[in-house]
Amino acid sequence: MLHSILLTTTLAATASAACSRAFLTKATDAYVAAQSSGSPSGVTSFISASINYTENEKQANIQSGILSQPLKIDHNRSIHDTTACSTFTELIAASNPHPYVIGTRMLFSNSSKITTMESIVTQNGDWAFNATGYLYYDALESWAPIPESKRDSRAVIQAAGDAYFNRFANANITVPFGTPCARLEGGAYTGTNNMTGNTCSLGLPDSTVVTDRRYVLDETLGVVDMFLGFPGLDRSQGNASMPDSHMFRVEGGMIRYIHTAGCGMNGTGLPTRRAAGRPLLRKTPFVV
Repeated sequence: MLHSILLTTTLAATASAACSRAFLTKATDAYVAAQSSGSPSGVTSFISASINYTENEKQANIQSGILSQPLKIDHNRSIHDTTACSTFTELIAASNPHPYVIGTRMLFSNSSKITTMESIVTQNGDWAFNATGYLYYDALESWAPIPESKRDSRAVIQAAGDAYFNRFANANITVPFGTPCARLEGGAYTGTNNMTGNTCSLGLPDSTVVTDRRYVLDETLGVVDMFLGFPGLDRSQGNASMPDSHMFRVEGGMIRYIHTAGCGMNGTGLPTRRAAGRPLLRKTPFVV
């Protein structure tokens, strides 16, 4: 209780700094602490009365949803969009008794209240899910702040992520993959056998239209995260769009890393064949 009160007090004291990086960082810190303790009160004190709260694109009750479950969080990473007053947080709970990889997007009003909070909650049975592998490969990467003189503009960062998905529907589009470049999907990693090459371009589809893209952009980290609908990701749902998050690290206009978490595969473990137009990834040696 005391922890929740302190978080609330800290956030209230910085209300006048809404959408500053400092305020958004305090908000994501409060969110991570609330998820770790399983105490929604750590964030409910500064949400809007009309908040839109969803889990995997479905309306949910914040008091009884995933935020009410205490999780042993092994890794967290947040990006902060001071222009759009929004945040995205990646959580990896690999050593939790029930492993999860969670992505949460929060939108803030001018009065420092959360108006939208949406989480993509992935677990065993979802796309290539392997939280242990996700944690391991993430630790090999560098997501440090980019020196100010080398930072890309918002337009450049977003364009890189959009090009990736536009390529899914048109093979003639060139995606600005850097060298090296690697994709981490659920726990499978394209760069397993080639950490210095471009492995992001392996197996891209050319007839998949990805819609409903929602962006969080952080120029300091060179990152854009997109929440979107990925058609046909769940084999049991036909071509229906499934909840998905793709996070892109962009350096010098080129994509360096891609992290994805998507719901639904109608099976457990890594895919053994190409599914729903999704590229087939190299297997990871880790088992959850």
